[in-house]
Amino acid sequence: MANTNFNTKFVPVTVDPDKIYDHSFAIIKEEMGEHSFTDEQWLVVRRVIHASADFELGRSMIFTPDAIEAGVQSILAGRHVVADVQMIESGSGRKRFRKHGGDLHCYIADEDVAKEAKAQGTTRAIISMQKATRLHKGGIYAIGNAPTALLELIRLIKEGLAKPDLIIGMPVGFVSAAESKEELALLKGIPFITNKGRKGGSTVTVAALNAISIMADERAKETK
Repeated sequence: MANTNFNTKFVPVTVDPDKIYDHSFAIIKEEMGEHSFTDEQWLVVRRVIHASADFELGRSMIFTPDAIEAGVQSILAGRHVVADVQMIESGSGRKRFRKHGGDLHCYIADEDVAKEAKAQGTTRAIISMQKATRLHKGGIYAIGNAPTALLELIRLIKEGLAKPDLIIGMPVGFVSAAESKEELALLKGIPFITNKGRKGGSTVTVAALNAISIMADERAKETK
């Protein structure tokens, strides 16, 4: 029989949120060891690892050389952010987008999207990407849940119907998740952040998006 006599007493080292973050990031840096990411890419990777406690996922991340700068400039220009699911909408630092004139949008729960998806016999994620690209020029697309959303966005780009400033594409799952990211990694002309394999999800996509928006805020402060 398993021993269930757990010691539930816990005394935190600190309750200061900044110190907790600093301590976590120090642990991540030490355990990660050597890597080939640039300094700015590392700011994204470490937040992804912090959100997931998954070093394998962090090591598998892929950036185009211009991805970070494209995301920062998009936010500073007041471009909008499009999310595939509401979890990203809820978890992102939305105030940081709004202070620069943009906002974050998710269309997957819209009534017209659901109606059109049913009529076409397809996913709401696909229709939501079609709606988003009609409504917004450029911007950041953050896709962490639905591989079909990422595949549809790639199709729209190839057909000249969309041109995002940046794609953060890290959907999770067993059906088409890895394949959709492989397609993104082959895409030319669009900055992107992705990772290899099945792992991903809304939490790590939010982490990457927040890292970039924090960099945008810091850039704005430096120019004042």
